[in-house]
Amino acid sequence: MTQHIGFAGQLYPEQMTEVVAKGFKSVINNRPDYEEGSQQPTAETIAAAAKAVGLEYAFQPVISGQITEADVATFARYINELPKPVLAFCRTGNRCNNLYQLAKQMDLLDD
Repeated sequence: MTQHIGFAGQLYPEQMTEVVAKGFKSVINNRPDYEEGSQQPTAETIAAAAKAVGLEYAFQPVISGQITEADVATFARYINELPKPVLAFCRTGNRCNNLYQLAKQMDLLDD
């Protein structure tokens, strides 16, 4: 994590007010809908909750263990363009961290 980005495991719609309270301005969801079944909240419900509390929201589903260069480039674009700080989440946070580290190695980040 840096002053511009944080990583988290699965977030739920009701947690968006807490995300704002912690100072984040944007959220990136890297988790495909229904990756863990129907009990997982959909990107649409999380987006609505995020927007309701003033967060910018991006949905970039990435399959765990199958990160592509295009995934990394898209993630970097979101990090560069979204208001900071950004909180990226997936099932455990590892996928987001991997995307970030790869974007750094490829020199795709502005910070």
